[in-house]
Amino acid sequence: MTGGSSYVITLPKDWVESTHIKKNDPLGVIVQPDGTLLITKNTTGDQVQRIKTLEINSGIDPDFFLRILIGVYIAGYNAIHITTKDRITGLIRMKLREFSNMVIGPEFVEETDSSIIIKDLLNPLEMPIQNSLKRMFVIVKGMHTDAIDAFIAHDKDLITDVIERDNDVDRLFWLIARQTNMIMHNVHLSKKMNVNISEMLPHFQIARIIERVGDHSVRIAKNANRIMNEQIPNEIHNHVKTASTGALNTFEKSIESFFTHDLKKANKTIEYMYQLEDTYSIINTEILSLPVNLAVPIRNITDSIRRSGEYSADIAENVINYEMMMEKNTL
Repeated sequence: MTGGSSYVITLPKDWVESTHIKKNDPLGVIVQPDGTLLITKNTTGDQVQRIKTLEINSGIDPDFFLRILIGVYIAGYNAIHITTKDRITGLIRMKLREFSNMVIGPEFVEETDSSIIIKDLLNPLEMPIQNSLKRMFVIVKGMHTDAIDAFIAHDKDLITDVIERDNDVDRLFWLIARQTNMIMHNVHLSKKMNVNISEMLPHFQIARIIERVGDHSVRIAKNANRIMNEQIPNEIHNHVKTASTGALNTFEKSIESFFTHDLKKANKTIEYMYQLEDTYSIINTEILSLPVNLAVPIRNITDSIRRSGEYSADIAENVINYEMMMEKNTL
């Protein structure tokens, strides 16, 4: 303690040298939610620019290269510098443009024969994680509803639309994954986005589950397309619709419980999911009398509806687990 109102902190020499701190350099001290202190050189709160350099050869597999780009994006880098000893091939340039269209934020800022720089132009504060999560839910809810409607109405255009909307879900999921990693690297960003680090993992987990529900909506649509021109008994249509309505209700309630921190609603959601088993059993019994070309796609549709309900129960379980991390709970 020095004087009557201040304290001295001794910093490890190795850390000071590795971060190139010099005499009289200002340092920031940030109190963490668990009471620990974070010491940082970044006293302004400005986002640290992270650049990933990828040196590639002309023989790299284009699809593998695309996966690498998505991985770099999710890792939270602000810019990607692609270089090659020779000219960048047309296939690689096509994949770079495909990547730019697949994700939110990155744009081409510099390009030569052997070098391309892609920079993220999105301000993270313009896309709060809560908003992205809610948007994902709205899209996936609509995809599931439309996939079932397309199955009943034999609507090929609606099936195509459902499948295409999955790209929007992926874009939002990758953005949430990216922002999670960015916040892990920059505590100032978490304060600006009004999300602390302990909240990030539950948001990412919920986003991952929503993305999987979206995948099952696509699976429903693709199986509906397989039997587009087939005559399906009305009883099966009705039972599939009933099962879908139940699964969708579970999905909605689980997301509501997450955003309202409602433990009781989360628990009721889990219990309600088990009540749908009778409907699934009825459908599976009915399809036994159908020819194989009908039975298999309808069974796949029923299975995806069931999995959507189970994923919704997973969301509700995550809500309970997450809320137990909080110090105060009302049961």
